[in-house]
Amino acid sequence: MHVIVHGGAGGTPEEPEPRQAVLESAADAGSEADSVVDAVEAAVHVLESSPRFNAGVGSAVQSDGRIRTDAGLMTDDRAVGAACSLPDVEHAVSVARLVMEETPHGFLSGEHAVALAGEHGIETGVDLWSERTREKWAELGAPDPVAGATAQLEWIRDQYGQTDPDGRDEAGEADDAGPTTAGVGDEHDHDTVGAVATDGDRIAAATSTGGRWLALAGRVGDVPQVGCGFYACPAAGVSATGAGEDIARVTLSRRVARHVERGLDAQAAADLAIEEFGELTGSSAGVIAVDSQGRLGAAYNSDGMQTARSRRR
Repeated sequence: MHVIVHGGAGGTPEEPEPRQAVLESAADAGSEADSVVDAVEAAVHVLESSPRFNAGVGSAVQSDGRIRTDAGLMTDDRAVGAACSLPDVEHAVSVARLVMEETPHGFLSGEHAVALAGEHGIETGVDLWSERTREKWAELGAPDPVAGATAQLEWIRDQYGQTDPDGRDEAGEADDAGPTTAGVGDEHDHDTVGAVATDGDRIAAATSTGGRWLALAGRVGDVPQVGCGFYACPAAGVSATGAGEDIARVTLSRRVARHVERGLDAQAAADLAIEEFGELTGSSAGVIAVDSQGRLGAAYNSDGMQTARSRRR
């Protein structure tokens, strides 16, 4: 089993070694699986259970003080499942798999997805707060949720000042100084996690996230959108991370797979797609990929993106 995992494209982590150890454990867990779907689910489970990443435990907090998780999973035969806005669900990737395997749909959201997950044995009602996220949330001084969505939106705008959530100023130009608000632009702001795997015959890709800091309640980014945060086809499997709205605008994961379909290997396709992404958006992102030959690739234009690879022959 060929597996590669990522811990998100963002800032340089303060403690890279412990994070890398978790990533290595995730890759190892995936490599021990019997199928590619089991592999990406097992790998992502490890990352969702670590408070060092922005997925599952330790996820970002939305403007109403709730934690909601999203995930997507796809296989090379284009079977797909995605789930979003899942309050208090640690293993969003398992909900995505449930949607793919047990429903006639490709995407479920919110309380209905959570209810279905609970009835199929996926744990719900999980406390996803970590010490880090509690401290960060307390620093932000968010308005009372009863104040309403408009008040929360105004608060978010005030937090960013003249820099938008993707680090660009009012003119749309990249702001090199970046936002300085607590929770924005730090090492965990884009720490979506993902995994791709192939056993030589099949390919699967999965991505999971806790969203982004200072997001309006109900915001859904690129992660659960097919072709954006994740994608798989006979040629390749891809997981993306970074500036979610821009990743969705250029369908970044599908872009990587398209380059493989045109003859590039996984690494060359990842490099080219990230170069194009930077030129098109001025934002930061990262991708991991595997192609049908079992070749792995990873590329990013952010300050950092940790990955781990493992093989079981």
